[in-house]
Amino acid sequence: MSLDIMRVPSPCYVLEEDKLVGNLKLLKRVQEQSGCKIILALKGYSMWSTFDLIKQYLPGCTASSLYELKLSDEKFGGENHIYSAAFRDDEFDEICSMAGHLVFNSVNQWQRFGAKAVAAGVSCGIRVNPGIAEVETDLYNPCFSGSRLGVRPEHLHGADLAGIEGMHAHALCENLADSSVTLIDAFEARFADYIPALKWVNFGGGHLITHKDYDADKLIRRIREFKAKWDVEVYLEPGGAIGWRTGPLIASVLDIVPTDGLPVAILDISATAHMPDVLEMPYRPAVTGSGGANEKPHTYRLGGTSCLAGDVIGDYSFDEPLQAGTRLIFEDMIHYTMVKTTMFNGVRHPDIGIWHSNDSFELVRRFTYEDFRDRLS
Repeated sequence: MSLDIMRVPSPCYVLEEDKLVGNLKLLKRVQEQSGCKIILALKGYSMWSTFDLIKQYLPGCTASSLYELKLSDEKFGGENHIYSAAFRDDEFDEICSMAGHLVFNSVNQWQRFGAKAVAAGVSCGIRVNPGIAEVETDLYNPCFSGSRLGVRPEHLHGADLAGIEGMHAHALCENLADSSVTLIDAFEARFADYIPALKWVNFGGGHLITHKDYDADKLIRRIREFKAKWDVEVYLEPGGAIGWRTGPLIASVLDIVPTDGLPVAILDISATAHMPDVLEMPYRPAVTGSGGANEKPHTYRLGGTSCLAGDVIGDYSFDEPLQAGTRLIFEDMIHYTMVKTTMFNGVRHPDIGIWHSNDSFELVRRFTYEDFRDRLS
């Protein structure tokens, strides 16, 4: 039996447990056959109600902030990794009390905080920029010209890296295996002089291993070659690959508004608040059973409930007319969606639920007025 959307409240993000397990099994195989470790990037997937399941397959998490690190420490309880573009003095002691691996973004940050981290027993690394162009959209490209993320090879010359045990090279975003191999090749070519002194190398996230077109065996072979040559621990830290195609956002039509163009279906969700990448990237999310504009008999512009004039998801066509109460399924809305939502306008935030393997639905979170109120003062 598949997900029954009529047994789910609207709006609601629904994690489908079977699909998550399928992704995790593949990631486990990659770890076992390559010898690498794959850790969960919380920036892409932070649904901690599923951490007890995930930690049966993955050894830990990587964080981008103190709060994410605390979530990893409190709710996952495995390896704790952290990277930040810059660390704060007033948070660093607490970070060192939890982190097992810590990555600095610059030589300056290493010189400023490194001694304290090493004294706390933290394994320290530095992020490097491998200078490849595998991501088309600059908003998501860690290596675009002028990027603040990572140290370029020429800026490492002469730096005192004594005490650095690892390097972190993150350059991808939802890329397939050829890009993963390109990254490893570029890192090896540009930073080979430093690798013999390292204990570990982290090739970051963006390896979309669970995509149907990703050649996991190609990645496995390349990691095995790298480990055999350099004798270092290898980490990958995807977020998107864990939550990839593991569940939808269920929404409902509230009203149909006539305009001087297409009729607009107002939904009980908001693009700007509940799926911000639709406007930021931008991109057009898939809606189950729909087509492009005028592809099917009935075309609508789908819009949100916020007051933002541009709170528009896109133009879609349907076999039957939409009406108040019609349910819509926005596909693949678990990774990099829930982590970015806001409560702009006080629009009701979608619930969060799990469709379990035994075809039962569990509502794990319902957001309230108090959640909106307590964000500010």
